Amino acid sequence: MTDPGKALDLADIPLAPLHERLGIEVVEAGPDRCTGTMPVEGNTQPFGLLHGGASCALAEGLASLAATMYAWPDKVAVGVDLNATHHRAVRSGVVHGVATPVHRGSTIVTYEVVISDEADRRVCTVRLTCHLRPA
Repeated sequence: MTDPGKALDLADIPLAPLHERLGIEVVEAGPDRCTGTMPVEGNTQPFGLLHGGASCALAEGLASLAATMYAWPDKVAVGVDLNATHHRAVRSGVVHGVATPVHRGSTIVTYEVVISDEADRRVCTVRLTCHLRPA
């Protein structure tokens, strides 16, 4: 990874193969706010709607990245609990996720991720709790 004495930079973190496959792009990354986008096309269930699992992958990726940036350089974040509520269907375009902290302790952190469509309507709300473990 990077030099443990140095602040964690987005360029230091390799993109997960799953994120590449889903077309997820991180737009902004920091411990207080992490944002990204994902195309709906290619990430749908059989009826043409955005797959809930794709929304969860976007959310977990953004929240885990923010949590790791919070914990670095001593610790990294690993997800231990994910809860998602799907509010509306999306059939096309790009969705946008924003991860913000709900709780940040020394061993457990929780982030909320709001996923919206191109009209800025809430599509999904996700809560991810991560365990912070030694780097």
